[in-house]
Amino acid sequence: MKNMEVQAQSTPNPNAVKFTADKAIFEGSTSLKKGDDTDHPIAKALLQIEGVDNIFGYQDFVTVNKTMDADWDELMPKIEEAFAAE
Repeated sequence: MKNMEVQAQSTPNPNAVKFTADKAIFEGSTSLKKGDDTDHPIAKALLQIEGVDNIFGYQDFVTVNKTMDADWDELMPKIEEAFAAE
């Protein structure tokens, strides 16, 4: 998944942001919360970020939900890094 282009979109939920990629990220759907075990590299990287509560992914997108006290300004660079690592 080298050179994946990802676009962030706000959602009606202020604690969730949808990230859409130009390539498939997941086969089918994935729903994981902090502490869940996964071998998926992007899911694992996202869940290891302090302030990320859970993720829901389906094919070319993933919605990241943050904890109530986390700040998107601090999370966004870390989330972008998780995608760039792939």
